[in-house]
Amino acid sequence: MVSMSKSGKFQFTNVVLISVAHHIHDIYTSFLVPVQTLLIDKLSINYTLFGLLSVFQRLPNLLNPYIGILAERVRIRYLMIFAPLITAVSMSLIGIAPTYSFLVIIMVVSGISSMLFHVPTPVMIKHVSGNKTGRGMSFYMVGGELARTLGPIIIVGAIDLWGFENTFRLIPMGMLASALLFIRFRHVDLRKEFPHEQKKGRYNKAFREFLPLLLLIIGISFTRGFMKSCLTYYLPGYMKETGKSLWIAGIALSTVYLSGSAGTFLSGTISDYLGRKRTLLIITVISPLLMGLFIFAGSFWTFPLLIMMGFFLLAPTPVFLAIIHEYKTDHLPFINGLYMTSNFLIGSLSTLLTGIAFDTLGYQITFKLGAAVAFLAIPVVLLFNNDHAKQK
Repeated sequence: MVSMSKSGKFQFTNVVLISVAHHIHDIYTSFLVPVQTLLIDKLSINYTLFGLLSVFQRLPNLLNPYIGILAERVRIRYLMIFAPLITAVSMSLIGIAPTYSFLVIIMVVSGISSMLFHVPTPVMIKHVSGNKTGRGMSFYMVGGELARTLGPIIIVGAIDLWGFENTFRLIPMGMLASALLFIRFRHVDLRKEFPHEQKKGRYNKAFREFLPLLLLIIGISFTRGFMKSCLTYYLPGYMKETGKSLWIAGIALSTVYLSGSAGTFLSGTISDYLGRKRTLLIITVISPLLMGLFIFAGSFWTFPLLIMMGFFLLAPTPVFLAIIHEYKTDHLPFINGLYMTSNFLIGSLSTLLTGIAFDTLGYQITFKLGAAVAFLAIPVVLLFNNDHAKQK
């Protein structure tokens, strides 16, 4: 049985195991972006319709707060355990999708399984990280970012080896992941981690108290969202427009996420010592400057700048998670669900708007706008103070 004790000790083994589970699951969710150009050509769709796929995939996350409430009352660990299998089956069928409608169904199913996985697992990380919440969230996020590093390579390699229509051969890896999760986490009951008196609810009050902090996080995420969409979701399209191959586009995407893994690993730990606000301020200042250099620099600097941009691009998430999971509340899964919902909705909106910009303005202007809007995150970070977070 996995210990979920709230002691101050950082439980390294449990943190790593949960992070590895996160890694395996998210490998599959990273399959869509690398095959962007293949799907656009096969189904005769534009970037706006491709961006809508992200919206459909994230739509189930509207239910995140309710899943958070559910985590307090019933055993949902089996849903979490089998989520990698469901995600693996759905995302491995991308290559055989005959129509756009079929692809939409795939995205919705994978979005549901992803939601069932991502709501309870940060709570589990919180309870095995002791007083090093930032470090625990960094480990957790590294699992996800490393998945997005390997995912493009795995899917492109599978296409090269078997063909686009045979990517379903990747399903067994998801079956193995769920089997391992079942062996390790089948005895974990998240209900034991929450006070019994909270069953009476008062979720509206919890929402009102959390709202000022949530709005600041939304502000930072939204202003940075266009830049993030450009450098993740639409990077393959950008690389194609500049004459690069599918393999180069996949490697570029993996480069961003690999350096992003280092950023997520270090940012949470650094924020434990440097402070959450100061860490976020450094990140929000440097990121758009690097993107500006990327736009105007020559081809020689493409990959060095992708490495640097990835490091800072993905670094805020562990800091946000540390802030949220230090928030004093009896409804932590519900609060985490609110954050996850806002995060996915902002990501969906940013991705869709960036796709529309790609179709109407072109990739060069879109990338420049993404960098310019990202500077607006700086004043939002400056508004953050300790009064917004009820520290434990």
